[in-house]
Amino acid sequence: MKIVRTTYLSLGTNLGDKIQNLQQAVNLINDYIGHVQRISSVYSSPSWGFEGKDFYNICIEISSSLNPEKMIQKVLDIEHQLGRDRNPDGGYKDRIIDIDILLFDDEIIFYNDLKVPHPEMLKRKFVLVPLTEIAPNIIHPIAKKTILICLQQCLDSGHIEKTEIKLKRPISLVEKYNYIAIEGNIGSGKTSLANKIGDDFNAKLVLERFADNPFLPKFYADEERYAFPLEMSFLADRYHQLTDDLAQFDLFKNFIVSDYYIFKSLIFAQITLPKEEYNLYRKMFDIMYKEISKPDVYVFLYQNTDRLIENIKKRGREYEQNIQPEYLDKIHKGYSSFIKSEKALNTLVIDVSELDFVSNDSDYHKVLKQILEYNGNGHQ
Repeated sequence: MKIVRTTYLSLGTNLGDKIQNLQQAVNLINDYIGHVQRISSVYSSPSWGFEGKDFYNICIEISSSLNPEKMIQKVLDIEHQLGRDRNPDGGYKDRIIDIDILLFDDEIIFYNDLKVPHPEMLKRKFVLVPLTEIAPNIIHPIAKKTILICLQQCLDSGHIEKTEIKLKRPISLVEKYNYIAIEGNIGSGKTSLANKIGDDFNAKLVLERFADNPFLPKFYADEERYAFPLEMSFLADRYHQLTDDLAQFDLFKNFIVSDYYIFKSLIFAQITLPKEEYNLYRKMFDIMYKEISKPDVYVFLYQNTDRLIENIKKRGREYEQNIQPEYLDKIHKGYSSFIKSEKALNTLVIDVSELDFVSNDSDYHKVLKQILEYNGNGHQ
């Protein structure tokens, strides 16, 4: 589990559409650095240290698991993405966006060019005024005084004016959802995505157990004879795990992510069981299903068969290497039929065939964005 720290940032702009600049920066910080907890009002002030256009300034509070080195790199990336052209001689000039790390918990950091607390923050009213608005009682780790006291003792006589402009605070998965279920075919990456989301958002993870099933080797030796007891044992285990885990929220984890849903049992049973046994199985399933909590959103990761085969080979599980494309196609058809027929679930289908959300941070955030922006009215 990652350690999440509270960090305060200062944002300023004096070029172009200043409100759009600030809002885009806040959104990108929320996507790539940490969840934005608070945003100050927007303040207007003259340029500081040079002759230029007036600035709009804000301070924000974020919770982030990034270490200081990674955080400053992400800050620079966001500034570059928004068009920041840094002055090579280090002097002040007009800029489309400026993002400074003010405080990183109560730590004192001197790392290359990164200094936290920001060495100039106590001299700047355009920093202290918005920071006091959202964190008046935070202790400055060097001055050993609250930010409010630091503002009262600040010698900066520059004019700063509070505007009526309000920026929109981005919401996170934790705020929108209590329970997300992630499904997909074999090799689609559902467990990898669940682990990444669980780690990043400190979620309670419900992962399918891969403990030895006593019927599994018998099933491989005689599928016709042992398919029914195998599927019933899987159903019982999944039912037991979901009812237990979903009923017992951790004290500090009100957000749950699972890498399967109980309907997985039904889909695989359709493939392995003859009609009569499947009908009996379905009756047992329907009884159990009534007791299972429904996810706020059911995410299905679609990958084409060729990509699934590639992923299966790449992860190298010996017992999966003989899986045939035809079998994966049957599973996909089963999921497709289920998704079309099951109207009670908020189902979001995401095509990840061309994405690598495990290794590519940008692809991962594309997936997160689709989940976050899903409105429950259809598939994206």
